[in-house]
Amino acid sequence: MRIDLHTHSTASDGTDTPAELVRNAAAAGLDVVALTDHDTVGGHAEAAAALPEGLTLVTGAELSCRTDGVGLHMLAYLFDPREPELARERELVRDDRVPRARAMVGKLRELGVPVTWEQVSRIAGDGSVGRPHVATALVELGVVPDVSAAFTPDWLANGGRAYVEKHELDPFEAVRLVKAAGGVTVFAHPLAVKRGEVVSEDVIARLAEAGLDGIEVDHMDHDEPTRARLRGLAAELGLLLTGSSDYHGSRKTCLLGDFTTDPEVYGEIIRRATGAFPVPGTGGTPRREV
Repeated sequence: MRIDLHTHSTASDGTDTPAELVRNAAAAGLDVVALTDHDTVGGHAEAAAALPEGLTLVTGAELSCRTDGVGLHMLAYLFDPREPELARERELVRDDRVPRARAMVGKLRELGVPVTWEQVSRIAGDGSVGRPHVATALVELGVVPDVSAAFTPDWLANGGRAYVEKHELDPFEAVRLVKAAGGVTVFAHPLAVKRGEVVSEDVIARLAEAGLDGIEVDHMDHDEPTRARLRGLAAELGLLLTGSSDYHGSRKTCLLGDFTTDPEVYGEIIRRATGAFPVPGTGGTPRREV
């Protein structure tokens, strides 16, 4: 089985619609794909309805978190999207995205970049606006060569010249909320230092004590020494290991299935989840509302 547990659609900052994403996942030879848009479950229904036969959809989200001034992302899988407390927190984060993006545009203009809110809004479309949309505007203007080059201290990296903070969950609270909603939590790209400051291994250990299920090890932003370090940490803490593409369509260079998760780990994620079931690829209605 080929299993990719971290992808994004136009419901947040990817360039494939949810339907396109699952069709592309099947074409890429995947057996299982997780749709984990930022702080939203808005793409799940479309993805489930368009699932090709033979592909299984894992519903999820990538939650924006912050602790001790450091931003991090928490992948949440197979939680009940109707659980009110977690739904309210996701809404608070989404509501803060537009004023945050507008503030980043303002900072960029102060730096002499002729970006406009209309441009960023056009790029975001119906998706949940975020830094990748602002980064795409910088690419369009020729300020940076690609989206990744915008995530530096000069521009949009955490603490960068045009960075603006937003409402984010405490990661310990995120673990609690996801577990209360029947879901499973995996710390996304925990040591992706090229994105900015990362949390310490002590924080990861405390998250494990709080109920964190796993860490994303095989990821494009982790080099081999970092992956080895994370494998050792996971073994020490009893955490699951996942691998994922973090696919964003044409917005990033990573491809569906570039990194995958072991089927035994996937089986354990399913075993632990009580909030939702994976959706079988028959194009029909999932067994539980997504």
